[in-house]
Amino acid sequence: MSELTPREVVARLDEYIVGQADAKRAVAIALRNRWRWKQLSPDIRREVTPKNIIMIGPTGVGKTEITRRLAQLTQAPFVKVEATKYTEVGYYGRDVESMIRDLVEASIQLVQAGQRDDVLPRAQTRTEERLLDLLIPSEDRRHAPADKEAEARHVRTREKFREMLRAGELEDREVELRIEQRRAPVQIMAGMGMDQMDVDLQGMFDKLIPRQTHHRKLTVAEARDVVVEQEIEALLDRDAINEEAIRLAEESGILFIDELDKICDAGEGSRKDHVSRHGVQRDLLPIVEGTTVQTRYGNVSTEHILFIAAGAFHSSRPSDLMPELQGRFPIRVELHDLTREDFLRILTEP
Repeated sequence: MSELTPREVVARLDEYIVGQADAKRAVAIALRNRWRWKQLSPDIRREVTPKNIIMIGPTGVGKTEITRRLAQLTQAPFVKVEATKYTEVGYYGRDVESMIRDLVEASIQLVQAGQRDDVLPRAQTRTEERLLDLLIPSEDRRHAPADKEAEARHVRTREKFREMLRAGELEDREVELRIEQRRAPVQIMAGMGMDQMDVDLQGMFDKLIPRQTHHRKLTVAEARDVVVEQEIEALLDRDAINEEAIRLAEESGILFIDELDKICDAGEGSRKDHVSRHGVQRDLLPIVEGTTVQTRYGNVSTEHILFIAAGAFHSSRPSDLMPELQGRFPIRVELHDLTREDFLRILTEP
């Protein structure tokens, strides 16, 4: 977590977003409060929850971009969702818990990218050794362990090939590489809200369907990319990635809920629409309040995820939300339409 002060965070956001000082200040303070929360002892930390934010403003004024840049600034998992994509539990569509699963997936990608950078040097070293194994003729490798002369000759040959490989003199030479592939499983229940199912069916299919191995002839340049990916995959610690990703999502995750005004009950539409909107709000409430969501990587607590909601609120107001949900978004900021001067700055400043 960055130790930037709110003033420094606003200055960073000013580099990308024109105007909207109030919104920048609100998210900067929320970020600082999260950093302070991490400095607390575990006993006190459990009693402190983030102050979620509602951004009110028309389309195109920077609501999403402010939040996205904030997440990039802090290297935090970030997901943007649209409130209108969700339905009440039991209806066709996505349930609100799937937004937490999406956040965990984003966290997995973030942690995995960092670990890939860590293991890349080792993967490159192992790749060089594997390419040498493929390049050196088999008769030079099959020698008796007790034959010291053959062993010395093998070492000299290998080192000569290593020099040529590093010099790029073998890039066009062909090697035969064994590649493992999985056959894609049949989507038995596609379109039936698979994200609502707690069981990792995809993982079950992966275990049931065996790998298919085939050999391909590739140039050294092509084989290097394939082997590097194979070695990185072998070096990645999936359990550690999953554990760190869940922790990162719980403590640093930012979930941006757009079009919140579309699920407000402003007295418009049919009774069916009213029931659907109210149902989504009711299902969203425990997520924002703090609950545990089951994902394919483990259980995730939502108590300390920062929720930032947004909407134009042309025909409704935040007060049209159910009272309990309103109370979970104590900070409200208004974003203003861009002026002529703002557009000039966007077009002329880098």
